[in-house]
Amino acid sequence: MPKTADHARLQELGPWLPAVYSVVITCKSEAQWLEGREESEKPKRWLLSSLGKHLHGSRPRNSYFPTWGSQDYSRGHHGRNFELRSSNLQPLNAVSLQAGVSANPLPKEHVETQVKEESSFSSKSEKAESTLSIVVVGASGELARKKIFPSLFALFYEDCLPKNFTIFGYARSTMTDEELRNMISRGLTCRIDKRKNCNEKMDQFLQRCFYHSGQYSSEDHFSKLDKKLKEKEGGRSSNRLFYLSIPPSIFVDAVRCARRRASSEQGWTRVIVEKPFGRDSKSSVELTRGLKQYLSEDQIFRIDHYLGEELIENLLVLRFSNLVFEPLWSRNYIRNVQVTFSEDIGIEGRGKYFDNYGIIRDIMQNHLLQILALFAMETPVSLDAEDIRNEKVKVLRSMRPLQLEDVVVGQYKGCTEGITSYPAYTDDPNVTKNSLTPTFAAATFFINNARWDGVPFLMIAGKGLHSKRAEVRVQFRHVPGNLYKQKFGTDLDKATNELVLRSQPDEAVYLKINNKVPGLGLRLDCSDLNLLYKSRYPREVPDAYERLLLDAVEGERRLFIRSDELDAAWALFTPLLKELEEKKVMPELYPYGSRGPEGVHYLAAKHNVRWGDLSCDDL
Repeated sequence: MPKTADHARLQELGPWLPAVYSVVITCKSEAQWLEGREESEKPKRWLLSSLGKHLHGSRPRNSYFPTWGSQDYSRGHHGRNFELRSSNLQPLNAVSLQAGVSANPLPKEHVETQVKEESSFSSKSEKAESTLSIVVVGASGELARKKIFPSLFALFYEDCLPKNFTIFGYARSTMTDEELRNMISRGLTCRIDKRKNCNEKMDQFLQRCFYHSGQYSSEDHFSKLDKKLKEKEGGRSSNRLFYLSIPPSIFVDAVRCARRRASSEQGWTRVIVEKPFGRDSKSSVELTRGLKQYLSEDQIFRIDHYLGEELIENLLVLRFSNLVFEPLWSRNYIRNVQVTFSEDIGIEGRGKYFDNYGIIRDIMQNHLLQILALFAMETPVSLDAEDIRNEKVKVLRSMRPLQLEDVVVGQYKGCTEGITSYPAYTDDPNVTKNSLTPTFAAATFFINNARWDGVPFLMIAGKGLHSKRAEVRVQFRHVPGNLYKQKFGTDLDKATNELVLRSQPDEAVYLKINNKVPGLGLRLDCSDLNLLYKSRYPREVPDAYERLLLDAVEGERRLFIRSDELDAAWALFTPLLKELEEKKVMPELYPYGSRGPEGVHYLAAKHNVRWGDLSCDDL
């Protein structure tokens, strides 16, 4: 075979690719297939397809592999270059065909980086020498104490963290290592199972935890943190994960200091950012611009803990792995979709934060809108993070702008039941007496595409309501020419089939159907085909933060929010929020512990929707 530019390019890759070189030079059939192609196409198609054929492999779920440079390996599949396995462990093409990938052959340094990464997996000594450093910025705060540290312990308890890892708490408070460990220990439990070595595991975990006090905007303090990190890393190849559990106003300062003074010199550096991601489109864009001065998009993990719930994972599995549902997933069979988040408590001392953001920014714009996008999206090309997020963005961009007449806002007021008195929202000392901030909101969305045209998506979020509930409820259309309609009287809504995916109070998936009551007569009843998690799966469901922290460690971005998703979400809500504030719309008052303001029933009636939890008894 005559030597071409293909051979020269392969020879440049070095002696560490003899197997791949052998595969390529023996691919005569592929060489013949390439005959007549443009010379510029040969190196790319020949080299990359051969690499893809040679390097197919898989990695265990809980293994940890070091990564060099900016190309991050995610759990089971990769970001933008060589993809070995998808999330379902099926081989993928050698090169991801996502938007933004250049059509030109990969530069030599990119190929070298990827193959060096792959070769490192076969080296046990390399794995043993790598280490992970997790820095919780804002370690003295409530979120860190109640969620982040307990979730990290749960991952350690389940052997999901690498062998060599260190956790550093960073905050302005003065604290010793031992004081931090005492604070953390009060929130640790062995809730997953009751193994006898629980206390031993706790002690081992706490010995990996250290503390450094410093200002969030001080590069000097972060330099001292970097020195401590290097001492614990002991000269190993290090990867660093920063969790920003601090107010958004100081995100950029903390990122600047971490990037300049405490980022990894040999491995990857990633930053988890907590919501809220701004108050509107303008502030969100400014925050993103500020973060991207120091980080690439692949380094930013915008966490929305609600996306780590079992409800989200099961929503995709239920739809895309069961033949019975996908044909029904359209306007032809679905009458409406209800996305509900209700809490039976008030703001519980969060008045200062909540009065600045309100229920729409706090819950609807992120948690519930993300669920809606996942529910309504088209089938992605693969389970790759970028493929899924691309489909979500398409849904958000297809949504009709929110109109004020399709929105109801409310605010809970104080009430007394028996001898128990419940405070009003404005009774909180950190809330102004004339506050117009809504604690309840309901909105109707429409998606202007072929699948969902005309189907109302009703979204409800509220505090101080009658129950704690988080669910997606799908109401199907009535049966055409139903032979049994006379058995339901004039209220055909009682015969409506419903599919419910519930996250709270107990994880469940159930389908409401009509069936005959046993007996001599013909009487119909509304029943449930039920999958109740606690009955079917007795093992406790992991906390959402555990899943998302593990994903961040492994570079899996599927459940994190991309910047263009954020822009599309704010584009939907910013005009509405501006109109509510400029017109000083008065929220409708509703008693604490009720079902919410009366206006929500008129909103449902406007779109010919009956709230699902009123049609027949729920589980």
